[in-house]
Amino acid sequence: MTATAGALAAELRAAVSGPVRFDPGTRALYSTDASNYRRVPVGVVFPRTEDDVAAAVDLARHHGVPITSRGAGTSIAGNACGPGLVLDFSRHLNRILDIDPHRRLARVQPGVVLDVLRSAVAGHGLTFGPDPSTHSRCTLGGMIGNNSCGTHSVAWGKTVDNVRSLDVLLSDGTRLQLGPTSRAELERQCARGDRTGRLYRDLVALRDDTAELVRRSFPDLTRRVSGYNLDQLLPENGFHLARALVGSEGSCATLLGATVELVESPAARAMAVLGFPDVYSAADEVPRLRGLDALAIEGLSPELVEVVRRRNPDSPALPLLPGGRSWLLVETGGQDVGEAAAAADRIVRTMGDRAESVVHTDPVRMAALWKIREEGSGYSTRMADGSERWSGWEDAAVPPERLGAYLREFDALLTRFGRRGVTYGHYGDGCIHVRIDFDLRTSPGSAEYRAFLKAAANLVVSHGGSISGEHGDGQARSELLPIMYPPEVIRAFERFKAAFDPADLLNPGQIVRPRPVDADLRLLVAPPRLPTRTTLALHADSGDLAPATRRCVGMGKCLNTTGGVMCPSYRATREEKHSTRGRAHLLFEMLAGRLVDRGWRSPEVRDALDLCLSCKGCKTDCPVGVDMATYKAEFLHHHYRHRPRPAAHYSMGFLPLWLALAHRAPALANRVLSGPLAPLLKRLGGIAPERDIPPLAEQPLQVWWSRRRSSTTGPAVVVFPDTFTNRFDPDVGRDAVAALEALGHSVRIPREPMCCGLTWYSTGQLGTARRVLRRTARLLRPDVARGLPVIGLEPSCTAFLRNDALELAPQDPAVTALAEATRTFAEAVEPTRERWQQPTTGPDALVQVHCHQYSELGFTADRAALEATGLRARVLDSGCCGLAGNFGFERGHYEVSMACAEHALLPAVRAAEPGTEVVADGFSCRTQLRQATGTEPLHLATAVARALGVAGR
Repeated sequence: MTATAGALAAELRAAVSGPVRFDPGTRALYSTDASNYRRVPVGVVFPRTEDDVAAAVDLARHHGVPITSRGAGTSIAGNACGPGLVLDFSRHLNRILDIDPHRRLARVQPGVVLDVLRSAVAGHGLTFGPDPSTHSRCTLGGMIGNNSCGTHSVAWGKTVDNVRSLDVLLSDGTRLQLGPTSRAELERQCARGDRTGRLYRDLVALRDDTAELVRRSFPDLTRRVSGYNLDQLLPENGFHLARALVGSEGSCATLLGATVELVESPAARAMAVLGFPDVYSAADEVPRLRGLDALAIEGLSPELVEVVRRRNPDSPALPLLPGGRSWLLVETGGQDVGEAAAAADRIVRTMGDRAESVVHTDPVRMAALWKIREEGSGYSTRMADGSERWSGWEDAAVPPERLGAYLREFDALLTRFGRRGVTYGHYGDGCIHVRIDFDLRTSPGSAEYRAFLKAAANLVVSHGGSISGEHGDGQARSELLPIMYPPEVIRAFERFKAAFDPADLLNPGQIVRPRPVDADLRLLVAPPRLPTRTTLALHADSGDLAPATRRCVGMGKCLNTTGGVMCPSYRATREEKHSTRGRAHLLFEMLAGRLVDRGWRSPEVRDALDLCLSCKGCKTDCPVGVDMATYKAEFLHHHYRHRPRPAAHYSMGFLPLWLALAHRAPALANRVLSGPLAPLLKRLGGIAPERDIPPLAEQPLQVWWSRRRSSTTGPAVVVFPDTFTNRFDPDVGRDAVAALEALGHSVRIPREPMCCGLTWYSTGQLGTARRVLRRTARLLRPDVARGLPVIGLEPSCTAFLRNDALELAPQDPAVTALAEATRTFAEAVEPTRERWQQPTTGPDALVQVHCHQYSELGFTADRAALEATGLRARVLDSGCCGLAGNFGFERGHYEVSMACAEHALLPAVRAAEPGTEVVADGFSCRTQLRQATGTEPLHLATAVARALGVAGR
């Protein structure tokens, strides 16, 4: 750290109540956003109050350090990363201050997440109109900074159209509340002799000098986002200084708060899905649709749908699309479903035979279709051929009547440059998103990138468009503004910026005096220095950790706090380094070796991965399939190679071995592990003192099996004796055997000790894990060769045998054969569910899906089997149990483990009616429930055995 940075850090810590961080790990985390750029900040401040913001700005000004404001960090143009001091508003300044449903207004702090605001006002039948695809994590401050739009802009406009007033802080410390300005108020402000008066006089002079120029030069389209909103200074727009600042990307003032306007949300919605032969045909029909009161008109390309088909062939959205090679999703609204559906039917009739069509009114089906569109920026970064695609020319907009012609010429431009892109987006407003296979890792590739952006800017301007139609200019497009605007307008932009921020302290290089579009490219300025080939196969990335870390494009879905599984530790801590994105960025920086410069010994990466639960939620929830659990196993393997490991790696990594030894005298082992020596043993083993060690079963499943044999002669199956079922919960295995036999199967349980190797794998002991796995595969090879399915009862072990095993031992044919033979219990019994089908009159049941099952095995068969048992099942759709194998038992993890459980699981169990069953197939889930609530959970095998009348036999 330089002397200036050290002094600034010390003064900030004395003046600011929120955290102040200048360490290499934090600087690395905030060196990029969702763009292609990397600019390393001096430090990061997490202000708790407006006074913290003022103190930080004052000290930054004193030291001559620029300031970049940041919300969720999902900016695609490089607007949210800078070389000075970053102010992260998302952590603490995230409260809704007031909601006035009668006036349809809400007053918010800049860090409020959009979906939090929408949920808060939904009960009043209201919403905030702009809704970018990152609505679950983007902040209002970021939306105001970038003038965000979203899917429903055809109905409710851009953010600028929905802002009433702003509370801002100028770089000299002046605080202002800005909004529309009457003539009398304007005269009063201009008469002031202070800084505020000078600002108003400068802006009035700017307006008077440029009014006709602005009216003549600004393109007439709904998605003009590029440049400053000088049009809001015009008399016909009420000299609206708040709206003039919307889209200024934090380069003019620091936002302290906002009053935003709300709109009425339709009580019901429907969707007309229109299928066309190609994207051009779809685009050509947009003008016909715009006059039909649609709430949204969104386009899907065939390439985007093909990515979904490849990644998730069972996606519920795919069967909902009508015939065609390109689709428009047209949403309508109404007071009830009938009215919304009637509006969608009118759209279908208007299209006639120009499109194949279907109308959906089921919210679940519509949500599945919207998911394709909303996650397009992630899906489209990895194509079927494995190519990497990038933002850069991300969201240009043209008048909708020019959209078809623009797309034809744009595709021709791609061909001329030898590039491929996936287009999709806001067809109703002529705004197109695209990810392109640029070469951003070489100097020639960088030069071509620059040439392409200039050619694309000229193309969109020739169609009367805007080079940015949603995400702002940032570093990706600010340099291109002279192609869109005449020199007089560019000079006017400079005057606007100087009126607010004459010292150029706030986010310099954005919009005016820009940095080159091809400078600071992350992949070029920070290439990997470490060898990137991995011990694991990493099949999705050819065994190379560098492209694996590049999978993260920064869109931040891991910052979600509701729905899905990813990322439980971030939900508990709200720390960027504990998000999937943060961990991926730190791994990227570790390979680059600049800020994070100790390679595989990096303490920054170790600390970030320490709270990764290895839940694998990211593998499914992340649109680009980041698999942090695998990356963590690889990192731990290298980090502790030839070094002493944490005690927990020996106690829980070798758990199958210790349990086998303990089961020679299980009663004695249980007395010792629960007696006076337990605290000492837990301390020696690196186990959290708050945790009780689960008691061993009196008789392991394998021992029980060795004293009996299957009494049926039907199709043979193998029940895999995983460590947890075998040693802790053999009753689950007995019920599984009873159910399988009742269904006519001849069951075999191997007598030899065996393990999948998961405990060694999850602690990064990959060599031992591989040996254990191969031994198990060899032992089961005769059964597998006979075509016998291997049925797993523990989801984590089943998922490991089916997926991770192939990366751990990719060249071993016995392992490959075992993976292909492995089945879940539900998959084995669900086809015969009519044998135990019960009327749905049984007790209610809460179902906690194990994270590995959620991410890798699927729950379709389990859902059908549960329904057949007669349980009235409600599947919890959010969150991890928090125990996650060894994670929740490790010393130092208890609080985070319980915070994860409190996110959804434990509150749902406490709120359930008496007599409600809790279904949890994972041993970790059951253990967490037993220890936290005293509940005795139910495994699916036991539920099926009960329905068959054979449980407990």
